[in-house]
Amino acid sequence: MLSDPSNGNFGNSRLATLLLTALAPAVWGTTYVVTTEFLPPGRPLLAAVVRALPAGLVLVAVTRRLPRGSWWWRAAVLGPLNIGAFFALLFVAAYRLPGGVAATVGAVQPLLAAGLSAGLLGERLSLRTLLAGAAGVAGVSLLVLRADARLDALGVAAALGGAVVMATGVVLSKRWASPAPLLATTGWQLVAGGVLLLPVALLVEGPPPASLTGGNLAGYAYLAVVGSALAYALWFRGIRALPATDVTFLGLLSPVVATTVGWLALGQDLAPAQVLGGLVVLGSLVVAQTRRPRASAEQKAPLPEMPRTSQRS
Repeated sequence: MLSDPSNGNFGNSRLATLLLTALAPAVWGTTYVVTTEFLPPGRPLLAAVVRALPAGLVLVAVTRRLPRGSWWWRAAVLGPLNIGAFFALLFVAAYRLPGGVAATVGAVQPLLAAGLSAGLLGERLSLRTLLAGAAGVAGVSLLVLRADARLDALGVAAALGGAVVMATGVVLSKRWASPAPLLATTGWQLVAGGVLLLPVALLVEGPPPASLTGGNLAGYAYLAVVGSALAYALWFRGIRALPATDVTFLGLLSPVVATTVGWLALGQDLAPAQVLGGLVVLGSLVVAQTRRPRASAEQKAPLPEMPRTSQRS
């Protein structure tokens, strides 16, 4: 079971925490390949429901922990922000925009989270963060954006809305630190997000297909177990241990992994500009996660010498 960094006995280094948290967006970067190669076509909302609801119900059943007090409504807010509304807006953006445009608009999420963190969490909004965020957007655009990409106002609004709700969800998850075990909190949010998505999926896509192949079932199982239960537990664990802005920067890994997997597994072309874009994204991540050590007051100002006479007991 994953250790909970909020218990005060979190002995891992910051680097180890960053690497574990980064596994979540790396896993999410494989969603495109799994969806196109294993799942029924034209059913992205069904995939989103299967990702969220069963995994959340299993985590709630395993942990045997229900929300208490204010966490009933907090889970009902965080679940749609982090999962339900985010997936729905992502679905709209994916259908109305080329993937590169949607990913580029979504790359503003770290900048949005930085602004929200300054207002809601009191985190300092530094020039380093702003420059790293701008470099991340530029890197993602080089990685996935095409010169002939078309724009659609509603699609752009949906992609930007997805970035806003996800950034808000991360910041509020940091502000509302849950006293419950990590897996229980993860389960509450997955259930809340899945419950929101279920009627939307039925309305837009209709009932699930009458017959599913073994490949379909394997794809859904991967999305539910690895893409949701494990990935979101790692993601929320990172939110508990790291600044909210640092966590959202790690989300830029998703388009990098998606492009790499497409190149390796699907034989997609990888242009030099895309390689440069990937390197720019990775560089922005390193810059964003690097912190200059703050000297203590004692280190900044030397202690005055004590008079010799005062050394006598």
